[in-house]
Amino acid sequence: MTMDAPVLHEVADGIATITLNRPQARNALDAAMKEALAALVPALVADASVRAVILTGAGGAFCAGGDLRGMAEVRPTMDFEGWRARMRDVQPWLAQLIELDRPLIAAVDGPAFGAGFGLALAADFVVATPRARFCLSFMKVGLGPDFGAMYTLPRVVGVQRAKELMLSAREVGADEALRLGLVLELQPEDRLLERARALARSFIGASPLAVKLIKQDVARSLASDLPTMLALEAEHQARCFDTAYQAEAVERFLAKQPPRFSWPPDDGR
Repeated sequence: MTMDAPVLHEVADGIATITLNRPQARNALDAAMKEALAALVPALVADASVRAVILTGAGGAFCAGGDLRGMAEVRPTMDFEGWRARMRDVQPWLAQLIELDRPLIAAVDGPAFGAGFGLALAADFVVATPRARFCLSFMKVGLGPDFGAMYTLPRVVGVQRAKELMLSAREVGADEALRLGLVLELQPEDRLLERARALARSFIGASPLAVKLIKQDVARSLASDLPTMLALEAEHQARCFDTAYQAEAVERFLAKQPPRFSWPPDDGR
Protein backbone atom coordinates (compact mmCIF):
# COMPACT_ATOMS: atom_id res chain seq x y z
CA MET A 1 0.00 0.00 0.00
CA THR A 2 1.33 3.44 -0.97
CA MET A 3 0.29 6.74 0.61
CA ASP A 4 -1.13 7.93 -2.72
CA ALA A 5 -3.45 4.92 -3.02
CA PRO A 6 -7.14 5.87 -3.35
CA VAL A 7 -7.94 3.95 -0.16
CA LEU A 8 -5.52 3.47 2.73
CA HIS A 9 -5.95 0.71 5.27
CA GLU A 10 -4.19 -0.75 8.25
CA VAL A 11 -4.95 -3.40 10.84
CA ALA A 12 -3.41 -2.96 14.27
CA ASP A 13 -4.34 -4.56 17.59
CA GLY A 14 -7.59 -5.91 16.21
CA ILE A 15 -8.76 -2.59 14.73
CA ALA A 16 -8.98 -2.00 10.98
CA THR A 17 -8.86 1.60 9.76
CA ILE A 18 -10.06 2.44 6.27
CA THR A 19 -9.17 5.93 5.00
CA LEU A 20 -10.68 7.35 1.83
CA ASN A 21 -7.70 9.06 0.25
CA ARG A 22 -8.51 11.54 -2.50
CA PRO A 23 -8.20 14.73 -0.45
CA GLN A 24 -7.73 16.87 -3.57
CA ALA A 25 -11.31 15.88 -4.54
CA ARG A 26 -12.66 15.82 -0.96
CA ASN A 27 -12.52 12.03 -1.21
CA ALA A 28 -15.18 11.81 -3.92
CA LEU A 29 -15.75 8.22 -4.96
CA ASP A 30 -14.18 7.50 -8.33
CA ALA A 31 -13.72 4.16 -10.11
CA ALA A 32 -10.31 3.48 -8.55
CA MET A 33 -11.63 4.08 -5.04
CA LYS A 34 -14.62 1.78 -5.62
CA GLU A 35 -12.35 -0.94 -6.99
CA ALA A 36 -10.10 -0.63 -3.94
CA LEU A 37 -13.07 -0.91 -1.57
CA ALA A 38 -14.44 -3.87 -3.53
CA ALA A 39 -11.18 -5.72 -2.82
CA LEU A 40 -10.60 -4.46 0.72
CA VAL A 41 -14.00 -4.88 2.39
CA PRO A 42 -14.40 -8.64 1.72
CA ALA A 43 -10.85 -9.20 2.96
CA LEU A 44 -11.60 -7.42 6.23
CA VAL A 45 -14.87 -9.32 6.64
CA ALA A 46 -12.95 -12.60 6.27
CA ASP A 47 -10.23 -11.56 8.75
CA ALA A 48 -11.27 -12.95 12.13
CA SER A 49 -8.52 -10.94 13.87
CA VAL A 50 -10.40 -7.71 13.05
CA ARG A 51 -12.74 -6.90 15.95
CA ALA A 52 -13.82 -3.40 14.92
CA VAL A 53 -13.53 -1.16 11.84
CA ILE A 54 -13.06 2.60 11.55
CA LEU A 55 -14.01 4.40 8.33
CA THR A 56 -12.71 7.92 7.79
CA GLY A 57 -11.45 10.33 5.14
CA ALA A 58 -8.17 12.15 4.54
CA GLY A 59 -7.52 15.86 4.41
CA GLY A 60 -10.40 17.30 6.44
CA ALA A 61 -13.18 15.66 4.44
CA PHE A 62 -15.08 12.42 4.85
CA CYS A 63 -16.50 11.94 1.35
CA ALA A 64 -18.04 14.48 -1.02
CA GLY A 65 -20.08 11.79 -2.78
CA GLY A 66 -19.79 10.37 -6.26
CA ASP A 67 -17.27 11.72 -8.75
CA LEU A 68 -19.51 13.81 -11.03
CA ARG A 69 -16.65 14.52 -13.44
CA GLY A 70 -16.16 10.80 -13.92
CA MET A 71 -19.89 10.29 -14.44
CA ALA A 72 -19.93 12.98 -17.13
CA GLU A 73 -17.00 11.34 -18.91
CA VAL A 74 -18.66 7.93 -19.16
CA ARG A 75 -22.15 9.23 -20.02
CA PRO A 76 -21.69 8.95 -23.84
CA THR A 77 -20.99 5.22 -23.47
CA MET A 78 -23.82 4.44 -21.05
CA ASP A 79 -27.42 3.30 -21.37
CA PHE A 80 -29.99 2.10 -18.83
CA GLU A 81 -28.32 -1.29 -18.43
CA GLY A 82 -24.92 0.33 -18.05
CA TRP A 83 -26.07 2.69 -15.29
CA ARG A 84 -27.80 -0.16 -13.47
CA ALA A 85 -24.70 -2.34 -13.68
CA ARG A 86 -22.62 0.56 -12.37
CA MET A 87 -24.83 0.74 -9.27
CA ARG A 88 -24.95 -3.01 -8.76
CA ASP A 89 -21.17 -3.25 -8.87
CA VAL A 90 -20.85 -1.40 -5.54
CA GLN A 91 -23.68 -3.16 -3.75
CA PRO A 92 -21.92 -6.40 -2.69
CA TRP A 93 -19.20 -4.66 -0.66
CA LEU A 94 -21.59 -1.93 0.52
CA ALA A 95 -23.98 -4.58 1.86
CA GLN A 96 -21.04 -6.20 3.64
CA LEU A 97 -20.33 -2.91 5.42
CA ILE A 98 -23.96 -2.39 6.40
CA GLU A 99 -24.31 -6.01 7.60
CA LEU A 100 -20.84 -6.25 9.15
CA ASP A 101 -20.96 -8.48 12.23
CA ARG A 102 -18.46 -6.27 14.06
CA PRO A 103 -18.77 -2.62 15.10
CA LEU A 104 -18.23 -0.08 12.31
CA ILE A 105 -17.36 3.45 13.42
CA ALA A 106 -17.41 6.38 11.00
CA ALA A 107 -15.12 9.28 11.93
CA VAL A 108 -16.53 12.21 9.97
CA ASP A 109 -14.78 15.54 9.43
CA GLY A 110 -15.99 18.01 6.83
CA PRO A 111 -18.47 17.00 4.13
CA ALA A 112 -20.33 13.70 4.00
CA PHE A 113 -22.41 14.34 0.90
CA GLY A 114 -24.36 12.06 -1.42
CA ALA A 115 -22.79 8.60 -1.42
CA GLY A 116 -20.51 9.82 1.37
CA PHE A 117 -23.57 10.34 3.56
CA GLY A 118 -24.61 6.81 2.63
CA LEU A 119 -21.24 5.45 3.74
CA ALA A 120 -21.54 7.25 7.09
CA LEU A 121 -25.03 5.78 7.56
CA ALA A 122 -23.57 2.29 7.10
CA ALA A 123 -21.77 2.72 10.43
CA ASP A 124 -23.06 1.67 13.83
CA PHE A 125 -21.63 4.81 15.41
CA VAL A 126 -20.82 8.15 13.79
CA VAL A 127 -18.35 10.41 15.60
CA ALA A 128 -18.01 13.80 13.96
CA THR A 129 -16.30 17.15 14.31
CA PRO A 130 -18.17 20.46 14.64
CA ARG A 131 -17.31 21.22 11.02
CA ALA A 132 -18.92 18.02 9.73
CA ARG A 133 -21.71 18.54 7.19
CA PHE A 134 -24.20 16.03 5.86
CA CYS A 135 -26.29 16.30 2.69
CA LEU A 136 -28.22 13.90 0.49
CA SER A 137 -27.50 16.08 -2.52
CA PHE A 138 -28.95 13.74 -5.16
CA MET A 139 -32.03 15.84 -5.98
CA LYS A 140 -29.75 18.68 -7.06
CA VAL A 141 -28.49 16.52 -9.92
CA GLY A 142 -31.77 14.78 -10.72
CA LEU A 143 -31.11 11.54 -8.86
CA GLY A 144 -32.51 9.57 -5.95
CA PRO A 145 -30.38 8.52 -2.97
CA ASP A 146 -28.18 5.48 -3.25
CA PHE A 147 -25.40 3.74 -1.28
CA GLY A 148 -27.99 2.15 0.98
CA ALA A 149 -29.55 5.41 2.21
CA MET A 150 -33.07 4.22 1.33
CA TYR A 151 -32.55 1.41 3.84
CA THR A 152 -30.44 3.08 6.51
CA LEU A 153 -31.73 6.65 6.82
CA PRO A 154 -35.37 5.90 7.75
CA ARG A 155 -34.07 3.55 10.44
CA VAL A 156 -32.00 6.36 11.96
CA VAL A 157 -34.30 9.39 11.75
CA GLY A 158 -37.76 7.99 10.93
CA VAL A 159 -39.73 8.01 7.69
CA GLN A 160 -40.94 11.63 7.64
CA ARG A 161 -37.53 13.16 8.39
CA ALA A 162 -35.85 10.79 5.94
CA LYS A 163 -38.15 11.96 3.15
CA GLU A 164 -37.51 15.58 4.09
CA LEU A 165 -33.73 15.14 3.98
CA MET A 166 -33.93 13.25 0.68
CA LEU A 167 -36.37 15.55 -1.09
CA SER A 168 -34.99 18.86 0.19
CA ALA A 169 -31.35 17.95 -0.49
CA ARG A 170 -30.53 20.44 2.25
CA GLU A 171 -27.32 20.55 4.23
CA VAL A 172 -27.32 19.40 7.86
CA GLY A 173 -24.70 20.86 10.17
CA ALA A 174 -22.98 18.98 12.96
CA ASP A 175 -25.23 20.24 15.77
CA GLU A 176 -28.43 19.32 13.94
CA ALA A 177 -26.96 15.96 12.96
CA LEU A 178 -26.38 15.30 16.65
CA ARG A 179 -29.97 16.25 17.50
CA LEU A 180 -31.38 14.05 14.74
CA GLY A 181 -29.35 11.04 15.86
CA LEU A 182 -27.24 10.95 12.71
CA VAL A 183 -24.21 11.54 14.91
CA LEU A 184 -23.49 9.85 18.24
CA GLU A 185 -21.18 12.57 19.54
CA LEU A 186 -19.09 15.55 18.45
CA GLN A 187 -15.36 15.79 19.00
CA PRO A 188 -12.73 18.42 18.20
CA GLU A 189 -10.77 17.77 15.01
CA ASP A 190 -7.64 16.77 16.94
CA ARG A 191 -9.55 14.17 18.98
CA LEU A 192 -11.73 12.64 16.26
CA LEU A 193 -9.63 9.58 15.43
CA GLU A 194 -8.50 9.18 19.02
CA ARG A 195 -12.13 8.90 20.12
CA ALA A 196 -13.01 6.54 17.26
CA ARG A 197 -10.10 4.31 18.24
CA ALA A 198 -11.17 4.34 21.89
CA LEU A 199 -14.64 3.13 20.91
CA ALA A 200 -13.14 0.49 18.62
CA ARG A 201 -10.69 -0.70 21.30
CA SER A 202 -13.49 -1.24 23.79
CA PHE A 203 -14.88 -4.03 21.60
CA ILE A 204 -11.64 -6.00 21.68
CA GLY A 205 -12.80 -7.28 25.06
CA ALA A 206 -16.42 -7.82 24.06
CA SER A 207 -18.11 -11.10 23.21
CA PRO A 208 -17.91 -11.45 19.42
CA LEU A 209 -21.05 -13.58 19.44
CA ALA A 210 -23.08 -11.07 21.47
CA VAL A 211 -21.98 -8.19 19.23
CA LYS A 212 -22.87 -10.14 16.09
CA LEU A 213 -26.30 -11.18 17.34
CA ILE A 214 -27.22 -7.73 18.66
CA LYS A 215 -26.41 -6.17 15.28
CA GLN A 216 -28.34 -8.85 13.40
CA ASP A 217 -31.42 -8.62 15.61
CA VAL A 218 -31.60 -4.80 15.61
CA ALA A 219 -31.41 -4.87 11.81
CA ARG A 220 -34.31 -7.33 11.68
CA SER A 221 -36.46 -5.64 14.30
CA LEU A 222 -38.01 -2.89 12.16
CA ALA A 223 -39.18 -5.40 9.56
CA SER A 224 -40.38 -8.02 12.03
CA ASP A 225 -43.07 -8.63 14.65
CA LEU A 226 -43.06 -9.22 18.39
CA PRO A 227 -43.34 -13.06 18.33
CA THR A 228 -40.44 -13.29 15.89
CA MET A 229 -38.23 -11.00 17.95
CA LEU A 230 -39.07 -12.80 21.21
CA ALA A 231 -38.17 -16.12 19.58
CA LEU A 232 -34.88 -14.64 18.38
CA GLU A 233 -34.17 -13.28 21.87
CA ALA A 234 -34.60 -16.74 23.36
CA GLU A 235 -32.53 -18.45 20.66
CA HIS A 236 -29.70 -15.95 20.68
CA GLN A 237 -29.58 -15.43 24.43
CA ALA A 238 -29.26 -19.19 24.86
CA ARG A 239 -26.35 -19.20 22.41
CA CYS A 240 -24.64 -16.45 24.40
CA PHE A 241 -25.25 -18.21 27.74
CA ASP A 242 -23.62 -21.31 26.27
CA THR A 243 -20.20 -19.66 25.81
CA ALA A 244 -17.04 -19.62 27.88
CA TYR A 245 -17.02 -15.82 27.57
CA GLN A 246 -20.34 -15.48 29.42
CA ALA A 247 -19.32 -17.95 32.14
CA GLU A 248 -16.09 -16.03 32.71
CA ALA A 249 -17.97 -12.70 32.72
CA VAL A 250 -20.22 -13.92 35.54
CA GLU A 251 -17.22 -15.18 37.51
CA ARG A 252 -15.51 -11.81 37.12
CA PHE A 253 -18.65 -10.01 38.32
CA LEU A 254 -19.03 -12.24 41.38
CA ALA A 255 -15.34 -11.80 42.19
CA LYS A 256 -15.75 -8.00 41.84
CA GLN A 257 -13.25 -7.91 39.00
CA PRO A 258 -13.62 -5.38 36.16
CA PRO A 259 -15.46 -6.66 33.08
CA ARG A 260 -13.54 -7.34 29.90
CA PHE A 261 -15.87 -5.01 28.01
CA SER A 262 -16.49 -1.44 29.13
CA TRP A 263 -17.73 1.49 27.02
CA PRO A 264 -15.04 4.20 27.14
CA PRO A 265 -16.06 7.50 28.76
CA ASP A 266 -15.61 10.65 26.75
CA ASP A 267 -12.88 12.30 28.81
CA GLY A 268 -12.73 15.26 26.44
CA ARG A 269 -16.14 16.63 27.42
